[in-house]
Amino acid sequence: MTDEEGAVAGTSDTVADEDALYVLTAVLLTPAQFPSVLGDDYPAACAALALEPYAEGYGLILGQDGVGARWTVVVEDVSLVAVAIAAWDCGMDYDLSPDDRSVVCALPGWPLAVAVAAPGLPAPHDPLPDTETEGTDPAPLAPPDTESWGPAQRRMGADEIAHQWVAWREQIDDETDFINPGGADGAGNDTEAGAETEGEKEDGEGKAAAEVEPEAEVEVEVDAAAVGPAGAENDGSGATAETPAEDTPSGVHPGVRRALAQARAYVDTPPPPGRVRSSFATGDARMLRVDGPGWSLVARTDDIAFVLLDEEPGEVLPVGRGKELPGLLQALDALAVRPA
Repeated sequence: MTDEEGAVAGTSDTVADEDALYVLTAVLLTPAQFPSVLGDDYPAACAALALEPYAEGYGLILGQDGVGARWTVVVEDVSLVAVAIAAWDCGMDYDLSPDDRSVVCALPGWPLAVAVAAPGLPAPHDPLPDTETEGTDPAPLAPPDTESWGPAQRRMGADEIAHQWVAWREQIDDETDFINPGGADGAGNDTEAGAETEGEKEDGEGKAAAEVEPEAEVEVEVDAAAVGPAGAENDGSGATAETPAEDTPSGVHPGVRRALAQARAYVDTPPPPGRVRSSFATGDARMLRVDGPGWSLVARTDDIAFVLLDEEPGEVLPVGRGKELPGLLQALDALAVRPA
């Protein structure tokens, strides 16, 4: 199947058409909302699919052709895909059939794990190479390995925390003693594990990060968020860590310092679109998702933050509210892209 041939069909069709795509699910690929498995920001996510990072974005339709092969169809009609996703999320049926003129390309494989299959078709499988193209076809897309930890799993873990914030927040006791590097709250009562060294005071990056108060490290299990319409339970990929580790102070992780310093630098030098995303939480609060090289941060603007690091497989590092974090989160929210 190529972008010049075939049609998009709903899964309710009973007669298989080899040139049709039987839709299983769909996701948006826009600056404000894109599959985190693809990259730290919108341009990186587009690059993973060899697409131009147009501001309007794309819709990604995942399905099977008439012989059961996996295909990801990229369309320009973002609004249509968004309506379909909203309907599925509400448990409603919706026949996602974009106009052929809006189809940008069809890529073999799926970038996400999907646990459902079209009825009446062979089991999902990668399409066979086209012998006429002499090996120039792109390699089939595939979801990240669930047995390893890396940037994709780290980002998906942060997404899962954002989706299930209440459950994650309950694991952090409000009475836990936050590590206070350098007495950032003005009390100056932490002179051991969290105190700044003279070298850190001279290091601008380390000091900027230390002004936000990280909590104790907590090692927990991270499951990646499922993606798809209501009723289509998808496989995920995430960290596999022991649950839960002892909640004891262990100093300020250098990776947390680095992440907070780089996040702070975004305020002065805005990063590529999608590195900082803001979505609705509850009340007047916003949920922030911020990514950088080797780290992901998820936070509510009225609460604490969590940091995940490439170098710490499966560990979630809470960052205390403190004195500086609220201002940093508000500044990040001000420059974040938001869903339309």
